[in-house]
Amino acid sequence: MRIAVTGRTGQVVQSLLARAGAAGVTVIPVGRPEFDLAQPESVQQALAAARPDCVVNAAAYTAVDKAETEPELAMRINGAGAGAVAAAAAALGVPLIQISTDYVFDGMASRPWREDDPTAPLGAYGLSKLAGEDAVAAATRNHAILRTAWVYSPYGANFVKTMLRLAESRDEVGVVSDQLGSPTSALDLADAIIAVAKALVARPGDASLRGIFHAAGTGEASWADLAETVFAASAALGGPSATVRRIATLDYPTPARRPTNSRLDCSLLAERHGLHLPPWQDSVQACVATLLAQP
Repeated sequence: MRIAVTGRTGQVVQSLLARAGAAGVTVIPVGRPEFDLAQPESVQQALAAARPDCVVNAAAYTAVDKAETEPELAMRINGAGAGAVAAAAAALGVPLIQISTDYVFDGMASRPWREDDPTAPLGAYGLSKLAGEDAVAAATRNHAILRTAWVYSPYGANFVKTMLRLAESRDEVGVVSDQLGSPTSALDLADAIIAVAKALVARPGDASLRGIFHAAGTGEASWADLAETVFAASAALGGPSATVRRIATLDYPTPARRPTNSRLDCSLLAERHGLHLPPWQDSVQACVATLLAQP
């Protein structure tokens, strides 16, 4: 099976490439300059050239804070761009998997978010990703939207790599402790994406496999919990470590508001696709081990 994935360097793209061989699929990255979400006219031709059986839209504007000063660009890429990818997939007659985010919620619920909970983004990034969900649903019924959260991996820039870098020069790191989420390994997410893609291709008439699903690591944590797990895993392997100073969101102001509760209820993905992502602690330890083994 051939999976065309938008983007070339992102965590999800790199993780799909890493997992492709074991899964028996071919992953074809489609990115700039031939493909540009900000230029929808480039989308159809670039995807058609990949001859995919399924399309994964992983490319996105992901600079959450910068989006507050560039809302039009974020909306063009994450909203209209996602719609263009969905329309291209529909024209090719293949299913689309759209990667979305916990930022479509306002974070005010006291329990993990379900797929049918009301959306209410707090900032420009969340608004643009929600617009992308709507554009995908309008362009093709043959889609699965996977909302995920707190993504990290051995690739690109992410929280786990930042913590290890900070520990090389600091004895103590202040980390927010009053935001809860579901840390998600991009490698685990890639496994889930490939499984969903195979199901969509194999069972084109099964409507239960389509729609919105939450796909995140099993369990929950605060950013401080996640940092402590990173440092403990690193220390056990002789790597850099630091003490975590737990701070409040108010002590670390950012241009964009973050949801206080980003936990995602992934039971629908388990029910419809039979997929459970591993416990986040296990995947963090594996990621740290991979990063420390790199030269």
